[in-house]
Amino acid sequence: MITVVLADDEALLRKAMAALLPLEGDITVLAEAEDGTAAIDATLRHEPDVLVIDLEMPGVDGLGAVSAIRRVRADQVILMLTRHARPGVLRKALKLGVQGFVSKSAEPAHIASVITTLHDGKRWIDPDVSALAVVDDCPLTDRELDVLRVTGEGYSVADIAAQLHLAEGTVRNYLSNAMQKTQTRTRHAAARYARQHNWL
Repeated sequence: MITVVLADDEALLRKAMAALLPLEGDITVLAEAEDGTAAIDATLRHEPDVLVIDLEMPGVDGLGAVSAIRRVRADQVILMLTRHARPGVLRKALKLGVQGFVSKSAEPAHIASVITTLHDGKRWIDPDVSALAVVDDCPLTDRELDVLRVTGEGYSVADIAAQLHLAEGTVRNYLSNAMQKTQTRTRHAAARYARQHNWL
């Protein structure tokens, strides 16, 4: 029996997976988490064989949660769900040791199959996810995207600097570069532009 923790802020999708995955294989869902912080807590408490986690969640996102979990459970097997994977995100996730990527639109039977594959010590990146990651039309650097991601949550420059452990001047430079590349006048407009183009 493969034990799993499910982390996704979309309650309907999470509940559906929790109900359907056990029907598709020898899988037991130990706990569900609605955001990154809850995912960290549930994973460290239950120590599942596989953590299935959404890339994009409010507050601590999927990558942030994985990073925190890795510091305590270096060998945790992780399957990341995503709607679109930019190359930078894919690279970061692989550096953090994420073993699998699956589209959020995948059938539960496929997700269950990938969970089994990862549990057997193998890796899996869905072809549609890798194809999206290869088509990189984003002119922004990973750091510029990091700054815009936090900007989009309404934080001030000082807050962004503190959250990303950067100097305020460095944050302003990243924001200025991002506004030039997106041809926008404000950092919030640049963040909106990046989200509309699925870069964040």
